[in-house]
Amino acid sequence: MNNIMNKLMPASDSWAPLFIRLPLGIIFMAHGAQKLFGWFGGYGLEGTGQWMASIGFEPGYIMALLAGSAEFFGGLALFIGLLTRPAAILTAFTMLVAMTVHIGNGLFVSNNGYEFALILLAASVSLAVSGAGRLSIDKVLGRKLNN
Repeated sequence: MNNIMNKLMPASDSWAPLFIRLPLGIIFMAHGAQKLFGWFGGYGLEGTGQWMASIGFEPGYIMALLAGSAEFFGGLALFIGLLTRPAAILTAFTMLVAMTVHIGNGLFVSNNGYEFALILLAASVSLAVSGAGRLSIDKVLGRKLNN
């Protein structure tokens, strides 16, 4: 079990991932909260589910629940640095799916393009590769597992 956890949670001594994790976690949590709870001007599960169904993601309610949960709980995990690599892979996958929705509109977000999803994807992939970094729960747990 320790071997699996060491592979999931190794974190470098770098401070750099912290400066990606914090804003990325906030952004993902906010977008997930829009989908799940209707906060920050979002439509909640019902409204988001109806929209997802209208663009072909069926069943819409379940797709909204999955996307909202991946964003909210994945963002929370990134923010606190807990199981950062799996959370980053989950949020990266969610952004790949989001890009399929926006790709036909070109790059720029001003045209409803995919640039926002692309930068969130890139940041998530970066954390999946680097791990959580110095100031994280992963780092603390990793030390305890190795002692």
